[in-house]
Amino acid sequence: MKSLYISLFTILLSTVSFGQGKFLTKQGYTSFFSATPIEDIKAENNQVLSIIDTSTGTIAISILMKSFMFEKSLMQEHFNENYVESDKYPKAIFKGQILDFNTLTKNEQTVSIVGDITIHGVTKKIETKGIISKNKENIFLKGNFPIKVADFEIEIPSVVTNNIAESIKITFELDHKPYKK
Repeated sequence: MKSLYISLFTILLSTVSFGQGKFLTKQGYTSFFSATPIEDIKAENNQVLSIIDTSTGTIAISILMKSFMFEKSLMQEHFNENYVESDKYPKAIFKGQILDFNTLTKNEQTVSIVGDITIHGVTKKIETKGIISKNKENIFLKGNFPIKVADFEIEIPSVVTNNIAESIKITFELDHKPYKK
């Protein structure tokens, strides 16, 4: 597991150059929520890796799919084996930009985030809003956005089609600290 984190960290840093102005978290939070009349499904992940380059507003996020925890272990098993195929597609990746990052103040404010998200081997452009606050000690970014399961070629067996929403709400909270070599 440690070697996997080192590999993910190296991949993320290769997209963002080393130096001052980098903020990092290895324990970010993300969740997804599917609501249907039959059942609600929620999974949480506290092992999200994210880095922000403050000189450009670039952000990169890596999420291990097997780190999502469900209330029911059978849901977790089905999620990893049948839906997102975690052995074949072990992580979700976001590479993007926090727009107008250089104009942000220390106060909490709404920002636009644009970029590419890759889930289940499929990459899609997304644009969402987030709330950010920053100072010398941290950059905190939170928000949520919907994704459509079908957009990422995740096949849902017909027997459980009514149990899983077509659109799933993704929530994130990332508390970045200054990166030090």
